Amino acid sequence: MAAKGTKHTRIESTPLPRNVNVTRFAECRGPELEALYSVVSERLNGDFRSNRNKRRRTTAHDNRVGKKRFRKREKIGGNEVGDLKKKLPRRIRRKNELRRNNEDGFGVSGDGTKRLRTHVWHAKRFSMSKIWGFYLPLGLHGRGRGSRSIMKSLTDGVVVHDESYCAAVQLEGPEENLLSILSMVLVPSVVDSEDLSSRVISGAAYGSAMLHHGGATCSHTIAPVTYMWRRHEHSEINDVDKGDGIYATEAIKNSSALRLVWIWIHAAALREGFDALECASQRENEKAGTHVKCVSLEGQLGKVEVMGSKASQLLQKILHPVKSFPQTNMDIKECSVDETQDGAQPNIFDFESENYTASSIISLVINDPRISTGKAEDQTSAGIQESILEPVSSLYLRNGESRDLWQASSGIYPPVEESFLCREKHQQRMAFFCLNDKSASILNEPAKEQCSRVCPVLLLKNNHLKSSIARWSIILPISWVKTFWIPLVSSGGRAIGLREKHWIACEVGLPYFPSDFPDCNAYSCFMETEAVASVRDAELRPPSVRPFSVPTSPPWEVVHYTYSKKKVIGLDNQILPNITSKDINSLVANSLEDCHRAPCCNNGVSFGGLVSRSSCLLARFLSGINNCQLRIFPSIPERKSCISEIMKEKDISNQGLEDACLVNYDHPLCFVRILLHVYKDGVFEDGAVVCAPHLSDLLFMTSSNKFELQIPDTLARSYFVQQASGKWDLQEPRDPAGMESHRWPIGFVTTGFVHGSKKPVAGALCEAVLLARVREEQWNAVPAKRRKQEIYVLVRNLRSTAYRLALAEIVLERQEQDLEHM
Repeated sequence: MAAKGTKHTRIESTPLPRNVNVTRFAECRGPELEALYSVVSERLNGDFRSNRNKRRRTTAHDNRVGKKRFRKREKIGGNEVGDLKKKLPRRIRRKNELRRNNEDGFGVSGDGTKRLRTHVWHAKRFSMSKIWGFYLPLGLHGRGRGSRSIMKSLTDGVVVHDESYCAAVQLEGPEENLLSILSMVLVPSVVDSEDLSSRVISGAAYGSAMLHHGGATCSHTIAPVTYMWRRHEHSEINDVDKGDGIYATEAIKNSSALRLVWIWIHAAALREGFDALECASQRENEKAGTHVKCVSLEGQLGKVEVMGSKASQLLQKILHPVKSFPQTNMDIKECSVDETQDGAQPNIFDFESENYTASSIISLVINDPRISTGKAEDQTSAGIQESILEPVSSLYLRNGESRDLWQASSGIYPPVEESFLCREKHQQRMAFFCLNDKSASILNEPAKEQCSRVCPVLLLKNNHLKSSIARWSIILPISWVKTFWIPLVSSGGRAIGLREKHWIACEVGLPYFPSDFPDCNAYSCFMETEAVASVRDAELRPPSVRPFSVPTSPPWEVVHYTYSKKKVIGLDNQILPNITSKDINSLVANSLEDCHRAPCCNNGVSFGGLVSRSSCLLARFLSGINNCQLRIFPSIPERKSCISEIMKEKDISNQGLEDACLVNYDHPLCFVRILLHVYKDGVFEDGAVVCAPHLSDLLFMTSSNKFELQIPDTLARSYFVQQASGKWDLQEPRDPAGMESHRWPIGFVTTGFVHGSKKPVAGALCEAVLLARVREEQWNAVPAKRRKQEIYVLVRNLRSTAYRLALAEIVLERQEQDLEHM
C-alpha cells in the first residue's frame, strides 16, 4: 500500500509503429540466424543437397513446358492475340470464354446451344443434357437414384435450382390495352378473381394462368405462365399488402402512366409463347390505335428457385438489403457500426413475416453476398468495409437515373470481379495488422468497367407446397446469377437438376412442365425426344433381353373407345352386342370435330381433348352435358352444398339406371388432374394406364390380401399395337380369358412414384365424365357411411400384367385452381 502523500506515476505505453521495417527486423535477427545456420551445417557436414533417393520428383521432370503454357495465357490481349488464339488448346479457350461475365446474354457453343452462367459449376458435378436449346443439368451422376436423399434435403434443409432458362416477355403500354391483351391469351383472365386481381394489377402479387393462342377458333394451349405487373407508382406497399383493394383500384384508375407486365414462360415454349403475345399485341394496336411493345427479355434476367423447410433461414443469411430503399417502405432493422461489431447483422429482412402472404412480390436492393456474408468473423472489419464502400445512392445509378430490376433492358451494372474483391480483402487484412501500404492502394487502381456492389432483386413467395416447406423465387440480373449462386450453395443449399426438380414436384403434388401438360406442343416435342432415346437404348441390348415395345407417350385417343363402350352399356359393365367398329370410328371422328369447335382446347392429333385446370372451366363443361348431374364437384366459392353432405344421401342416383345413357357423349374429352395413392402395395410408373374397375374387383381386392387381378402375358404385350403411321392403338382382346381380365382405360399416369418418398403419390390425368360415372357406381354399391371422397381405380404399368388398386383424389375438388406448376 502506498504511503500517504505519495503520487501514483502513470506509465504510458509506447504506441505500436504503423509500419514495420523488414530490413531493420532482419538485421536484429542476424546473429540468431547465423547461429542456427552453423548448427545445421555441422549436422549435414556442409552438404545441403538432398539425397537422390529422397527426392519427390524424378530427374526427367521439366517445368519449362508448364511455364511456357503459363506465359501463353498471360500474353492474351497483347499484340500476338490473333496467332495465340489459334494455338491455344480448346480447354483454355473455353475456360477464358466462360470466365467472362457480360451484362446480358448466355454463353453459346459452336452449334448454337446456350449455356447458363452456372454452366461450369454444374458441368463438374451433374450429368448435362442438351434440351430446349440449352445445356442443362439433368441430374446427379449415376443411374438416376438418390431420391431419398433429395427428399430429406427438402424436408430438413434447402435445395436450390438455377431456372435461368425460363425467360420473361415484357409488355409495355396503357393499362387498359394490356388488360385486353392478357384477356385474349390467358385462361383464366386477370380480372376473373376479384380478390386477387387488385393485388396483381397493383404489383403486390403475381398470378398464374395458362397461355393460349388468342383470336383463333380453337385456341391452342401453349404453356403455364406466371405474370406480374410493375408496382404502381401511386400505391403504397403497406396498403397493398394489407389487402386494401379499394385503395389500390382507385390509385390505378387515377394513373395514366404506361405500365409494364412480365410474363414468365418455360424455355420449351418460349418461342411459341412470344409469337402468341406479339400477335395479340399487334391485333390490339390495330384495333385501339395504340402502341403496345412486346419485347423478349431472354438473356437479361435470371431466376433461382430456393425450396425447403429452411429456405427462409438461408435467404436471411445470404440476402442483406441496403439501408436505403428507393420508392419502397420495407420493414428493415438497422443497427449502427457498434452493434455490428458486437455480432449483430447490419440489415435484417424478416422473410418469415406474416405480412407477406403467398404469391407476394418483394422488391429489394441487396448487397453483394460475397461481401455481406453475415458471419461473425467477417464483422471484425465492418468499419473498414463501410469506409471503402461507395455511397449507396450511386451504386444503382446509370446515366444519372435510378435503375431498378424493371429497367433491366436499359442496363444494370455487373458485379465487381472476384479478383478485385480478393485483392481488396487482402488489403483490408493487412490494414487490420497495420501492414498496409498506402502507396499501393487498390482503391486507386482504375476499374476495367463500371461495376456495382448492390443488386436489385425481386422475391416471389410461394407457399403452395406443403405447409412446412417454403418456396422462394429470386429474380435478378443475369450477370449476378453466379454471384448469388456460390453463396447459396456454400451456405447450405443443395443444388438439384431437372430430374430432382421433377421428383420434388411429384412429392408436393404440383404438376411439372412439360410432363403433366399433354395439351401443349412442348409435351409432344419432349415425348418425341424421349421416344428416340428409348429406342436407342433398347437397340443397344441383345434381342434376347430386349423388353417389348410400349408407347413412350400415352395414347390419349384410346379413351374414346371407353366412351363408345359406356354409351351402349349400363353401369354393370356388361357389353351389348350391337356395337361395331364403324360406330367407334364415327364416334371418334365426331368427338374430334367437336374438339375443333370447342374453346380452350388443343386440336392436335396426339391429344384430342382439353384439360380443365380451374373449377370454373370444369363447371362450365359439366353444365353443357344435357343437364346431367355428374358426381364430380369442382371447388367453387359460391357453391353452398358440400361433397361430404352429398355423400350422406341415401339415394345419389339422379333418375335411375334407365337414364344413364342420356349423357351427351359427342363432346370432346375433358381431363382433370388426379393424385393417386396406392391402396396396399405397388409402384406406379410414368405412362401407366388407369382403368375403371368392376365392383367385383373392389370386393375381392379390399377384403383379401391374396387376390390379384392379372392379364395374360400375351395380352400385356399386345395391349397397345403400333400402327404403320407410328401411332399406338388399343387392341381389344378376343379370347374369353382376355375379355374377362380386360379393363377399359380412363386415363394415364403422367408422373410416377418417387421411390425415396415416405408417402408416394403419382400424378395422372383422367376423363372427367368417366371418373364421375365410376364414383357414382361405387357410391350406389355401398351404404352412405362407407362412402369415400376418393375414387377406387385400377392402375397397371405398361410392362406389367398385374392391376394395382389405388385411390384417386381429384385436385379441383380440393382447391379452386390447379395452375401452380414447377
